[in-house]
Amino acid sequence: MSKKNTKYIFVTGGVTSSLGKGIVSASLGLLLKSRGYNVTIQKLDPYINIDPGTLNPYEHGECYVTEDGAETDLDLGHYERFLNSRTSQNNNVTTGRIYQTVIEKERKGDFLGKTVQVIPHITNEIKRRITILSKQNYDIIITEIGGTVGDIESLPYIESVRQLKWELGEKNSIVIHLTLLPYLSSSGELKTKPSQHSVRALMEDGVAADILVCRTEHKISKEIRAKLAQFCNVGIQNVIECMDMETIYEVPLYLQKQDFDDVVLKELGLKNEKKADLKDWKNFLKKYSNPKKSIEVALVGKYVSLQDSYKSIAESFIHAGADQETEVKIRWIYSGDVTEDNTEELFDGIDGMLIAPGFGDRGIEGKIISAKYAREHEIPLLGICLGMQIMTIEFARNVIGLEKANSMEFDTSTPDPVIALMADQKNVVDKGGTMRLGAWKCTLKAGSALSEIYGARNISERHRHRYEFNSEYKEQFEKQGLAPSGFNPDTGLVETIELKDHPFYIGVQYHPEYKSTVAAPHPLFIAFVKACTKK
Repeated sequence: MSKKNTKYIFVTGGVTSSLGKGIVSASLGLLLKSRGYNVTIQKLDPYINIDPGTLNPYEHGECYVTEDGAETDLDLGHYERFLNSRTSQNNNVTTGRIYQTVIEKERKGDFLGKTVQVIPHITNEIKRRITILSKQNYDIIITEIGGTVGDIESLPYIESVRQLKWELGEKNSIVIHLTLLPYLSSSGELKTKPSQHSVRALMEDGVAADILVCRTEHKISKEIRAKLAQFCNVGIQNVIECMDMETIYEVPLYLQKQDFDDVVLKELGLKNEKKADLKDWKNFLKKYSNPKKSIEVALVGKYVSLQDSYKSIAESFIHAGADQETEVKIRWIYSGDVTEDNTEELFDGIDGMLIAPGFGDRGIEGKIISAKYAREHEIPLLGICLGMQIMTIEFARNVIGLEKANSMEFDTSTPDPVIALMADQKNVVDKGGTMRLGAWKCTLKAGSALSEIYGARNISERHRHRYEFNSEYKEQFEKQGLAPSGFNPDTGLVETIELKDHPFYIGVQYHPEYKSTVAAPHPLFIAFVKACTKK
């Protein structure tokens, strides 16, 4: 399929937020990719932030990082985990970025003195962002529109969809509307009226839904399906049921049973006799649903009350657990609750510990106490990003004897800054401009535990952090047994540390969870799960 014949699928949401547009989009992408199409998915977010990089995880959940260093919505993690293909900065756009681009053009005089307006200037930029991925020769581009139909901030996106559908012509684009069928227990019935109103609101903006995907807690009867079809102007076969599943990874199979991919291809005018081959996916689900062992891992972090803050880590445990036919239970522990006096109570019976990434000084001492507990009790420990830095600080204080050792992020006057800011970042003021982001190379020492885990010495992993291991202290750490074992070949920065004579005590400055997928569980998580089962 040539670039000019790229097909577009727009996924909108109605009635309420958090219905799972990202999961439905990722599931559809998986089904279409399994049928031989080159598919990608993008997310358009209606908030005015330039990107999620400066958002509190409580506001928006995890900030996901792509290979090219874009800080994006967590739904891009779902896209990569389902499709096992990489996204980029072009796969996530916010209203803030749209307006920033248009205003910069206006300042340069690109609009030749014309009045700059939402239509056509903002909508033209949105359309450009939607279609830019077609240059990579994708057969199908799925675009998830964030927010809910009827929201003021979503209007420019809906208008852009209306214009694009008209410009692309028939059979080149469709709209899938995800909606909610609430269940009234008092009368024992599913109600369609909210969905009718949602579709009507979409039509008032000039966009008609081609397919309805209905989130529901109960099966949709033929009568309800017929009613939805009649009042929402879609074929009855285009009303798709999406019930709550035990795991998000069951959704593609559930939608496939209703011929969701066939319905989509028909609406796009595509004929394809090849059925989706989900054998490996089903095998993954079978192993995930029938574990032979069970372990419990303490995840020590600052944002545990909103578990979406660590979404990629939790999903990585699912991937590695299925690979090892092991159920991985996560014990969520708020680091601010950890003290020297309650570690036995909090960590009783755990098989492993993960110290999570994060920013800021809240809950830091609790993380340091946790690392000490895992080190002294020979509990397998994986430290990610800030987690590695915590392991460094704890070891410096309690083993090397640098009692006031700290990170310059938490104490700028510490006499022993074992974690410090890189020299070229010290004069940068904007928070968003001081990060080491995206994929960076790492060379692992020959014979190190990590080189054996990866089965290679040269690797590449994604980063999202500001502070680094201070190489001035490298020899002191090596003498005491916590050895830096991975280095960036270009800068010499320390990327990994590992402790000798311990079942599993590894810290990594990067984020391995960003690269774990159903088809390719991350080797570091697999190794960690193995170590925990031995415990």
